[in-house]
Amino acid sequence: MHIHPEETQAGPKGEGPDPRTAADYGPDSGSRWFGLWDGYFAISYLVTVILLFTSVESQAHRALSVGALTLMVPWYAGLGRRLMMNRSKDRRSVVFSVGLFVLFATAGLLDLAASFALFAVVPMLMMSLSTPPAIVLVVLANVWPVTVVWLRGGEFDPHILSVLPISLLGIALSVLLGLWITRVVRQSADRAALIGELRRSREREARLSHQAGISAERERLAREIHDTLAQSLTSIIGLVQAADSDVVAHPERARSRLGLAGRVAQDSLAEARGFVSALTPPPLRESSLVQAVRRQADLLQEETGLVVRCTARGEEQPLPMAVSVVLLRSAQEAFANVRKHARGARRVEVLVAYAPDAVRLVVRDDGPGFAVDTSPDAPRDAEGDGGQSGFGLRGMRARVEEIGGMAEVSSGPGTGTVIEVLVPLGPVGQESAGE
Repeated sequence: MHIHPEETQAGPKGEGPDPRTAADYGPDSGSRWFGLWDGYFAISYLVTVILLFTSVESQAHRALSVGALTLMVPWYAGLGRRLMMNRSKDRRSVVFSVGLFVLFATAGLLDLAASFALFAVVPMLMMSLSTPPAIVLVVLANVWPVTVVWLRGGEFDPHILSVLPISLLGIALSVLLGLWITRVVRQSADRAALIGELRRSREREARLSHQAGISAERERLAREIHDTLAQSLTSIIGLVQAADSDVVAHPERARSRLGLAGRVAQDSLAEARGFVSALTPPPLRESSLVQAVRRQADLLQEETGLVVRCTARGEEQPLPMAVSVVLLRSAQEAFANVRKHARGARRVEVLVAYAPDAVRLVVRDDGPGFAVDTSPDAPRDAEGDGGQSGFGLRGMRARVEEIGGMAEVSSGPGTGTVIEVLVPLGPVGQESAGE
């Protein structure tokens, strides 16, 4: 016999009804296996009816007994089945169980062959009621055939002795069956609850992962926009303003500045297309890191008129693309700070140093410098952009830390500024250099 594992509301430790319903375990948990129980019930009914047709009782008794058994079918289908599937233990379950017992007792009173229906009645009583009242009804149902034999004899009939052992065995088996059903159903309900909780946990994890991915992508786009578009727009604005002031007195210089602004705009457009498509930055597509940094340094010199010297130290080697991108963006951020804050500076020194296990970028200017809070919780620069202060250096440090490196900013009033980025090649050096 197949019993659905969630057809009762017994609590997890026999502490009373479980308030959960089939809906708490998913739409299929209450009916996945109940079709097998329906088949078992139908077979039990048919076998009992066949036994009644072969009984020695009178035709009228057999017909009435079959009628009582037949009434069990709509009684079960219309009321009991839904209650057992939903594991309800309310008054309707009591009504169904009492009605089921009355129909069984009536059929057995009319013809003892109807006692075979116990194979279907006992499981339904156990599934419909909590354990104590279910056992009481199960015992009464098993004693009922003996009672019928005694009632028909009028007095004590020795034939009862032949029926009594069968009834006692039926009682014992019914109680054991009921306890087994209760235990299996309880364990299955707990397992279904655990599966439901795991499913909900996976859904929460998927939502959190999705949100984390969105946040990470937003952070990436914010860094890319700050390191490319924002800095380029700042340069373009400065070049256009300078050209506007020179358009009358120095028209050639104004045209030169406007041409430079056009090149910066073209480079910015290429950068924007690159990071939106997650492609390699244009300065690194056909050149090395040192060459890309030199081009950025030359652009800084053209825009500001500062003396910018870029040198490389050590044996230049191919780098993983992640390292090259981080170092290039760090150089761009350092140059942006020079444009904004190094008023009065005359020289900018840029160093790219290669070592077997690391690469280092150093950008030094002799400008007025600024006070830097070096605590890791509050990295700042002196941008003062109305709430955006420090975003550039925070973004640079975040980039560097993502690949296992470190970034330091050293500055003070009147001492200039030094930005140093050190990236170890151990963890990422295993990757393809062209990655």
